[in-house]
Amino acid sequence: MLIDNFDSLFLDLDGVVYRGAEAIDGAVEAINRAASLGKKIAYITNNASRTPQAIAEQLNGYGLTVQPEQIIGSAAAGVRLLATKVPAGAKVLVVGGEGLRREVSDSGFELVEDASSQPDAVIQGFSKDIGWQQLAEAAFAIQAGAVWVATNQDWTLPLERGIAPGNGTLVGAVHTAVGILPEFAGKPFRPIFDAALQQMQVQRPLMIGDRLDTDIKGAITAGIQSATVMTGVVGNKELLGAKTDERPNFVLTGMNDLFADYPEAKPTKHGVRVGKSEVELLGDRVLLTAGHPATIDTLRAATNLIWTSGRPIYGLQVDAELLGVSNV
Repeated sequence: MLIDNFDSLFLDLDGVVYRGAEAIDGAVEAINRAASLGKKIAYITNNASRTPQAIAEQLNGYGLTVQPEQIIGSAAAGVRLLATKVPAGAKVLVVGGEGLRREVSDSGFELVEDASSQPDAVIQGFSKDIGWQQLAEAAFAIQAGAVWVATNQDWTLPLERGIAPGNGTLVGAVHTAVGILPEFAGKPFRPIFDAALQQMQVQRPLMIGDRLDTDIKGAITAGIQSATVMTGVVGNKELLGAKTDERPNFVLTGMNDLFADYPEAKPTKHGVRVGKSEVELLGDRVLLTAGHPATIDTLRAATNLIWTSGRPIYGLQVDAELLGVSNV
């Protein structure tokens, strides 16, 4: 089984364990099975608006057994980064939710509410309650010389009703006003992965995520193997065209694929075969020559072929049936 190669799982939340308020089909059962095999489970989240306790309670409500210590959030990682920038007890303006405010307060910093208090730093994280006034106060403080740290740069947030703006969008609004960017603590940057490795005391984790630019890129940066599940925001077109620093080691339909052997990609005369699927590169055209387009092995073969071709996807003619695979 694929999971036998790892001592732990680092799991993203949105798009992997749940989408919005609903658990993803099969995710809870797969996580519980992994835990029963002795694998340590950590949840690596860029969500800085909620406390680890609140996140653990939500996960337990789905039928998991999660302790707050298993939640590795960008709020805590952001505060650790902040502590390297300003002295203990410094004034900090928090633009974010209760989880971030509590992390800042518990770390001994003095919380202030606006730029007139002359904060030494601004730390920004996502909250659905953030409005113009909070963003303006952050901009005023940064222009006055405050250090600026952001928990993450996720541009979007997947919800039941669709894709909504994320923290990166709010950071972008402040950036437009001040002309500089913050230092980031969350995925894809190293602080959150270093915190997870230290906190969980593991050697061979597998990072499982649905976002190439955060989960997968961050794992690669941290030297951790990674897998993409096709249950979140990434689609076939994005995966086939993934940049070299955003390509996962494994492509999974969902987490149940952890309990099967991962098939080997075998080179053929003109392409790649995975299982019963064969994809070929004929001139500039990438096409399916064997197997069904709606299987995960077809997607695996196509990604392997394109990623090893040495050619960018925009220089290739990829058949529509490959770009539109409905993964089953």
